[in-house]
Amino acid sequence: MPTKVPFKVIQSSSQDDGFSSKELETHAPTVNGWVSSRFCLYPQELVLKLNERVRIRKLQLLSHQYLIATKVEFFVGEGNRDSLGALHGSNFSRLGYVSLSDNEKTGYRARELKSVHVDCYGQFIKIILHKNYINRFNLFNQVGLVAINIIGENKDPHVQEKPLPPKKISFSELQPVSSEYTDPAMWGLINRPDYISPMDDLAFDMYQDPEVGQIIRKLDAKKAEAVRQERYDHAKKLKQAVVDLQKVGERLGKYEVEKRRAVENEDYDLAKMKKVQMEEYRLKVYQQLQLHNLLDNKPTRPRNDPPPPQPRPPPREPDPPPPQPRTPPPPALDQSPRIRENPTPNQSGEGLQEPVAQSYEERPIPTLRKQPAAAAPEPEPDFYAAAAAEPDEIQNTPREEEPEPMSEKNMREASAVIDVYGLPLVAGAYSKNWAHREDALLKVYKEMSEMGPDTPRDQCKSKLRAAIFLVQRSIKDKVFAVFSASLKLLKMILEDYIPQHKLGKADVTYCVDKTMPNLLAKTGDSAARQRVAALNYIQDMAQYKDVKATHQVPHHATQPFKLTIPSRLALSRVELVERLLKDLGLEKNSGLNVDNVMKFVVPALDHTAGEVRDAAVRVILDLYKAVGSPVRDYLPPDDQATRKKPLYKNIFDSFDRIDGKPTEAELKVQKQAAEKKKQEEIEQLQAQIAQLKDLQANIGKEDEEAGPSKGQFDLSRQSTTLSNTNSKVPLGDINIQINVVQKDEGKEDQKSKPPTTHSKHRPPPREKSTLNAPSEAGDDVSSLMENMCIFCGERNEAFTEEGLDLHYWKNCPMLRRCQHCKQVVEIAGLTEHLLTECDQSDNFQQCPRCTEAIPKDEYDEHNRLKQCVVAKPEKVANHCPLCHQNIPPGEEGWKTHLMGKDGCKSNPRRVQALEKKGGGRSGPGIKGKAAAKSRQQAGSRVGVRGGKFGGKTPRGK
Repeated sequence: MPTKVPFKVIQSSSQDDGFSSKELETHAPTVNGWVSSRFCLYPQELVLKLNERVRIRKLQLLSHQYLIATKVEFFVGEGNRDSLGALHGSNFSRLGYVSLSDNEKTGYRARELKSVHVDCYGQFIKIILHKNYINRFNLFNQVGLVAINIIGENKDPHVQEKPLPPKKISFSELQPVSSEYTDPAMWGLINRPDYISPMDDLAFDMYQDPEVGQIIRKLDAKKAEAVRQERYDHAKKLKQAVVDLQKVGERLGKYEVEKRRAVENEDYDLAKMKKVQMEEYRLKVYQQLQLHNLLDNKPTRPRNDPPPPQPRPPPREPDPPPPQPRTPPPPALDQSPRIRENPTPNQSGEGLQEPVAQSYEERPIPTLRKQPAAAAPEPEPDFYAAAAAEPDEIQNTPREEEPEPMSEKNMREASAVIDVYGLPLVAGAYSKNWAHREDALLKVYKEMSEMGPDTPRDQCKSKLRAAIFLVQRSIKDKVFAVFSASLKLLKMILEDYIPQHKLGKADVTYCVDKTMPNLLAKTGDSAARQRVAALNYIQDMAQYKDVKATHQVPHHATQPFKLTIPSRLALSRVELVERLLKDLGLEKNSGLNVDNVMKFVVPALDHTAGEVRDAAVRVILDLYKAVGSPVRDYLPPDDQATRKKPLYKNIFDSFDRIDGKPTEAELKVQKQAAEKKKQEEIEQLQAQIAQLKDLQANIGKEDEEAGPSKGQFDLSRQSTTLSNTNSKVPLGDINIQINVVQKDEGKEDQKSKPPTTHSKHRPPPREKSTLNAPSEAGDDVSSLMENMCIFCGERNEAFTEEGLDLHYWKNCPMLRRCQHCKQVVEIAGLTEHLLTECDQSDNFQQCPRCTEAIPKDEYDEHNRLKQCVVAKPEKVANHCPLCHQNIPPGEEGWKTHLMGKDGCKSNPRRVQALEKKGGGRSGPGIKGKAAAKSRQQAGSRVGVRGGKFGGKTPRGK
């Protein structure tokens, strides 16, 4: 029969630190396996040497989860034991190769187990691993194997190397173990030459505790011996013990891995707890299964004979005789390399049923199918079902080990509970063994859940208070299973028991008051699992119907704590209040109000741990979003002294952001930006004025040199000469256009210039003034324009050259800056400017209904809705581009609309003009050619573009 063959790794191409090839010689859950060196050369080779020449029947390898080779080749060699030359390739024959998965679908979390069935002879095995798969975890292009397993049969080197198929084996060649068993059919079923035990499979050793694995192998051998002796009851007991031990070994293997990881992380408390947990669990299982009886019981008697009475040691008990003369057929060995699923409890709750699915070997023999079924013996109780089952599936399983006696002090302390539940149950709750403590809580759970609604009220209350006493004690338990059982019991009491028996609000308050202090203390536990479980349970408990009405959970949660408590507990307390605020909200008459929360959270701002302070700040900001300014009453005053502390500065800045106000830093930045912008505007205007004065001086010198035939240019009188001969002078971002020609040339140009036609919605330009106009009109305009804005008519002593520039630039209600090119234009000509003169004119299109300039990306929607006001002809009405309404015609209509008290609501400068109206004086209206000349002069001086009144457009920053 093939079995596991031991081997040694005698050669490897390379190995990484901590992952030696010698790791492959051991099979256990904690092995690291072999890993090649970083950036190694491929292919990598491993040579294994067996203890002797064997017939190899199966090869297995367990690949690393992300250090995966693309292909693995197998070679077998004979070799000479005394010659190192046997390792050369000439002595190896190739068996084949296997391809491995890249493991991307599993997220590089699973290990791939490859099994190859072969039939060859040899003493050396060579494994060649080819280049690795590339993934984000394999940073150094390595390959690795966790384990290698070889299954074969020992063969004499001198025996002929011809494999014998199972069909050619005659029963006469097989000798039974005992002469008593001569049935060839039964012996053929038991002794199968090609059968490979699942205990020799690699999956068994890699997931089983080594000690439990050895016990399972011994029990499996005894099971086969019992089957040969036809002791089927004993074989069934051994089979069930093997199944149970497989689950136990897997759990112990998991604990061992967790303990080793804790040691690597230097968490020695966790490692010690895992060690104690393993020892207690192992001892408990061995005692329940009575392994000393199963391993030492070796009766040998003929078939169907009653067992002879023999004296045995006290711990050992003989097996009972078969209850029926007819016994079921012998069960076959479990051939699955994986551990079976948990058996399900039957309807009576007293035993376990076998799985419904049966293998071929476990089916009844055809000759026995029609016979009446024998009464099956009562199966063995499952040792772990009671520990893992839900409270409604608790088994009434007697235990071999009874809880230790209680001390007098504990008995006095729990005297009231003993009167209700009895001494055995309370002794289990006080036991040093965590399994007894857990079982005591589960028994209380079952007893309380089975109480009917007709139970007397006094009895319900007494059981409630006794159960709360046990819950209060168990919440402090360090074992998570006991702690979890206490939470289940408390949840059942609050959600089901109290409403079912119609207990009052006082009983709910009693339960919460007794358990909340311990639950809050548990939120600071060093074990993350218990800490998170406590937090989640308190959050859920606060929302129970009966508990929520008492407001006890928020009241306990908002009790202030001392700054000397551990940071872990302080952080959990603050996070709990934060969760409760989100779930329950603020209530005036409950424990979760502004006063309680702020008195709880403000002292937390002085805690030494930064994460506690950050959590407290989050709670304060959430509270400020909900109630606003009352939160400020519990904080220090918002002054410069308080803002020197970074913590309070961040809090008050966050308050400003919530209120939609700029913070102190933002205000400072805005103020600096405004001052800088104002200074730049002043410097620009001063530079423009200086350049204009220089131009005036230069033009004056040219006029003096040219003689009386040249026109004069007088900026102080705010007049310019316009013609087709233009001189452009760039002044920073502002373009000033000055036209200077001779008087005679100007007349000829005016006579020879053809008349200009205009579109329907673009009014003709004003008549251009020249220096050869009548002197009387020039004198009148000059006298009228002194200290007055010719656009809005405002007169002010501050309207010097610089003053008028600032007025046009910022305050004149008849003017406006273009938002796209920053030029100052008249509002009356804003539409024409956007369509023809603006730098962004290509992005606008005129609407035929309202005649306004509409952005092209909005034009289709604007035209589809047709909600704009239809513009009237120019002689009938003007159309305002700001408020989009039709207004009275003419220049007076524009002034009334843009400057009047009931004028355009969309003109921001109108309000400023009305406020200044009391301080300043409005000059007389200027009409006709004089008005056109004055506006043309002002437009040339300050660079104002007037679509209806003339001028040139400047650029502003």
